[in-house]
Amino acid sequence: MAQKINSKQYSILLLLVIFISACKMGKEYQRPELELPKSFTTTSFSDTSSIADIEWKKFFADTSLQGLIDRGIAYNQDLQLAVKRIDIAQQQVKQAKVLQMPELGIQLSGQYNYLSKNSLNGISANSFLGKSHIEDYLATVTLSWEADIWGKIRGQQKATLAQYLETYEAAKAVQTQLVANIAQGFFNLLMLDKQLDIARRNLTLSDTFLTATTLLRDAGEVTTLAVQQAASQKQSTALLIPQLEQSIALQENALQVLTGHLPGTVSRYTSLNQIIITDSLSAGLPVSMVSRRPDVRANEMSLVAATAQVGVAQANMYPALNITAGGGLESFKASNWFSIPNSLFGLVTGTIAQPVFRRRALKTQFEIAKLQREQAVIYFKQSVLHATGEVADALVQVEKLKQQRELAAAQVDTLKHAVFNSQLLFKSDMANYLEVITAQGNALQAELDLASIQRQQLSAMVELYRSLGGGWK
Repeated sequence: MAQKINSKQYSILLLLVIFISACKMGKEYQRPELELPKSFTTTSFSDTSSIADIEWKKFFADTSLQGLIDRGIAYNQDLQLAVKRIDIAQQQVKQAKVLQMPELGIQLSGQYNYLSKNSLNGISANSFLGKSHIEDYLATVTLSWEADIWGKIRGQQKATLAQYLETYEAAKAVQTQLVANIAQGFFNLLMLDKQLDIARRNLTLSDTFLTATTLLRDAGEVTTLAVQQAASQKQSTALLIPQLEQSIALQENALQVLTGHLPGTVSRYTSLNQIIITDSLSAGLPVSMVSRRPDVRANEMSLVAATAQVGVAQANMYPALNITAGGGLESFKASNWFSIPNSLFGLVTGTIAQPVFRRRALKTQFEIAKLQREQAVIYFKQSVLHATGEVADALVQVEKLKQQRELAAAQVDTLKHAVFNSQLLFKSDMANYLEVITAQGNALQAELDLASIQRQQLSAMVELYRSLGGGWK
């Protein structure tokens, strides 16, 4: 009858443990409500496609740029550090997967204790054992397990997984920024190449005008002042060449370092005018951007981890059930150590520990965890707002720079004709040298400005691609 009662009690206790184990503290993660526009533009609400879905190798078609980006992804040290952080997080995930498994320990020990013959222990040992020393040899296997009553271990597993996903998304964010930085630097290099070519062509033009002005001065048609003005115009143009060459060298060095290489020249086989800017730069829907952009996703994973940590901190305030089982061999003589079954022993213990007073430490941890979750919510919402603003700014730049390029191109065409006409009029003595110099200076500046606007237009395209979450595929 006693055995039946013990079995029944054991079954009830087991069912109670299983039932309580199903309980857990904390809440399941739910994405906070986000304030997002229905569309990034007012012209279309139905276009759900986005340029961010395009792989960077297809978005950047130039082979020289593709090579630089490939090198950057392979050798950039910031990206390598991000990958190492992923590897560390992976190891933590592997550990978290086995948190609910019992701990197994093995211990082998031998003890020889020589007792004082005048001590109580020595007299007792001599009386009962007939010797003044005690030997103890022990081999133990211990198994311990904590029942996940309140979901503390499951919360730790969720937090660890979310932290891993956070590092994974953070690495993708590093790559998107790296791809954008390399593209920006490459397009800036092409702009400098074009500006250098413009400066050299205008230097030749200024030299021709200086020669013509000198001949006219020798013929008594113009004064020495005209020659000096023409020479000054040539010198101003010549000054641009070493300045631009310096900027080119610095940009090349920056690109080399960005791609994980020593400073040096950068090979390129294209010009600024050969880079095609497509008119269809679709941004897609804002809600899709939240799920696609890596830095926003990283902040959301941080929020998921903070939510799980709240449950863990709350569970720490409740009783913990620990079950320990052990067994092995023990003997007071080495010769009898492995005498089985006489040397066998075993034990099973169950402990329920309830924290009572820890100077408010657990309560403080719980309150801090809740506040950290609230912080994570703010960071997540802030990142969404910041990302939305970046996309909106990039779209404005793309549209307005397109208009600026059209106007700048028309201005360059007008001023080139003005230079040609001023030279003809000067040779016919129908225009003075100042008009020619002014026309040449205006044309030079207009061409330099056009190259700058072309580069800004490409930069706006890159920024739109990055801000939408493109570049990690």
